[in-house]
Amino acid sequence: MRSQLKKRILVTGGAGFLGSHLCDRLVARGDDVICLDNFYTGSKSNIAHLLGQSNFELIRHDVTFPFYVEVDEIYNLACPASPVHYQNDPVQTTKTSVHGAINMLGLAKRCKAKILQASTSEVYGDPEVHPQQESYWGRVNPIGIRSCYDEGKRCAETLFFDYYRQHKLRIKVVRIFNTYGPRMHPEDGRVVSNFIMQALREQDITLYGDGSQSRSFCFVDDLIDAMILMMDSPDEVTGPINIGNPGEFTMLELARQVLELTGSASTIVHQPLPADDPRQRRPDLTLANQLLGWAPGIPLNEGLKKTIAYFKTMV
Repeated sequence: MRSQLKKRILVTGGAGFLGSHLCDRLVARGDDVICLDNFYTGSKSNIAHLLGQSNFELIRHDVTFPFYVEVDEIYNLACPASPVHYQNDPVQTTKTSVHGAINMLGLAKRCKAKILQASTSEVYGDPEVHPQQESYWGRVNPIGIRSCYDEGKRCAETLFFDYYRQHKLRIKVVRIFNTYGPRMHPEDGRVVSNFIMQALREQDITLYGDGSQSRSFCFVDDLIDAMILMMDSPDEVTGPINIGNPGEFTMLELARQVLELTGSASTIVHQPLPADDPRQRRPDLTLANQLLGWAPGIPLNEGLKKTIAYFKTMV
């Protein structure tokens, strides 16, 4: 049960896609929120509507450098999350995951704050088990073009659990599966934004490989529900816990659904599959169901309609 006292909460990466939605929710429930972002992939437009709120503060800062503030809780979301962005500066991506985790864990230790790490399904790599359970250690290429993100996030999880064991820090780790919704970057290279923008521009829909590779897609509102439930859960619930949507769709199915919902005349074209691209990805949500009482409720068709409406304002 959440304390009725107002909390002081730091959200790193707070001007990004997920971070801005999280800030919305925390500000709305009355907490004092500090949004930290260096605007590498985040945007002021995502949180512009919050700037006049008395319980919201925006600070430009890079988490690879120490930051000092007094807070009760930290949501560590800072890190570029799309291949286009994290591969653009892979060294900085790794530093953001690793140095950023060290700095935020150090801050949490000093403040005696509870801290949540936004980890990723990418820690499972190209999985040999399906769906992926938290007990699965993953199959990751440590020297590939995606390794800066995959291994950076894996190292961050290591740091969180070492701080938990060594310093008794109150930690929460969630592994986020594919998430979509309004405020996604239109050029982030992820499949939902790619397909929608191509369809709205009447461009060819670019399908990598034969389109049989599959993903599960979670609408952002469902995901934020899960993150807050995780932070507010008892201290013994450390995670890692998968959060996502178990509904699995092939890339071809997604492309056809986007074409139908947009009414686009775009055609589907095939290109070679990128290196280390996972064949399939779907979360086992047993722990989220049992420990958080959470399951996603927004179907893909409904979430795509809301996302398409957002992207229409950009075309």
